[in-house]
Amino acid sequence: MTGRLQGKVAFITGGGSGIGEATAHRFAEEKAVVVICGRRKELLDGVVAAIRAKGGKADGVQVDVSNEDQYVGAINDAAKRHGHLDILVNNAMAYSVGQIESTSTADWHSNFATSVDGTFWGTRTAMKLMRKQGKGGSIVNVSSICGLFGAAYMAGYSAAKAAIINFSRAVAAEGGPLNIRCNVVIPGTVETPPMIEMLSSEKARRNTEKLIAMRRVGQPVELANAILFLASDEASYVTGATLSVDGGQASTLIMSNVFD
Repeated sequence: MTGRLQGKVAFITGGGSGIGEATAHRFAEEKAVVVICGRRKELLDGVVAAIRAKGGKADGVQVDVSNEDQYVGAINDAAKRHGHLDILVNNAMAYSVGQIESTSTADWHSNFATSVDGTFWGTRTAMKLMRKQGKGGSIVNVSSICGLFGAAYMAGYSAAKAAIINFSRAVAAEGGPLNIRCNVVIPGTVETPPMIEMLSSEKARRNTEKLIAMRRVGQPVELANAILFLASDEASYVTGATLSVDGGQASTLIMSNVFD
């Protein structure tokens, strides 16, 4: 532990597994007080227990990020309980799969409720707190490579993740004078629980790895390290940026389109 986040309070959504879980551990290792939220209490309890067992400081709050009152209330409660809020990581997401022609309006909206609405509600709340505190802060929003290129059968998810990128640029523009930074991390294919299920067959994994320059799937901690950098004071002059952490997957997709 080197204390890169010493004295800071961080709120992380989707903290019960995958990228959110890995980010919570990395933040705690760097001495942040970590508050994680998610819908499954048993997962949150497990992450909190593991962090505390290593000497870190963490709390878990069962929250549905697509519920405005729940999410906003949880952030405000965390700031009140710990005295301030310095970092917000909007990582929670939801998605539906299917052809556009068969996608219902409800399914379409389900992609936006957590990823876009939740990111907006959380960011708005964090900006109010950070403005009042007068010290600034850091907001890191998690998008997806699907937000750059789109993905067949995931139109709603792709559109929602694309919206996060431009929303974050607007936040950076408004937050800059207040020293409130906002940046985006763009994961490629990462070995999170949903992706593990998609890559359950050796053939599916091999075919996926062929699309990645580094020829392997990313690990959640590799995303967490990028989020940690953007959240920390080491990135004090970085705002409005989009950082792809994808093993070169975006570059490979671009070149494959050129030569196909």
